Amino acid sequence: MSTCGAPAQGGDVVVAPGATVVDGVVVHEGAPVPGAYVRLHDGDGEFTAEVVTGPGGEFVFYARPARWELRVLSRAGSTTQQVDAAVGRTSVTLAV
Repeated sequence: MSTCGAPAQGGDVVVAPGATVVDGVVVHEGAPVPGAYVRLHDGDGEFTAEVVTGPGGEFVFYARPARWELRVLSRAGSTTQQVDAAVGRTSVTLAV
């Protein structure tokens, strides 16, 4: 499932030198949630990007180092979590 032109999620994640990747998985009661909408908002709460989780509940954003807010909307539930992304890879599990 894909909307908004978002690429399919999954596969290897490569972090370029100096770049930031925020990735993770959306789960409900320990099981992955495919088809969840994960939205990336900046420190001012402004919408930046959206992806739809893959079959394993996975998602990936390429962003700059900063404090971000991840918002999840799915049939299983919703959640919001702050993430401080440094250079490199920041992986999170979002439980709904």
